[in-house]
Amino acid sequence: MSEEPIDLSVADARRRFADVLNAASARGRITYITSRGRRVAAVVPLPVAEAAERSKE
Repeated sequence: MSEEPIDLSVADARRRFADVLNAASARGRITYITSRGRRVAAVVPLPVAEAAERSKE
């Protein structure tokens, strides 16, 4: 079962990078990275990224 997505600022994501990666790979959590309150990127579990790539084909 995956966890609810969270938002982290760039600075917080940098400080907690290992935890963010672990949450994505082990618990299926999506983490949105924000800059000045706006979502600019995401760390997602590998199956989510692979599914997105396949959908472009």
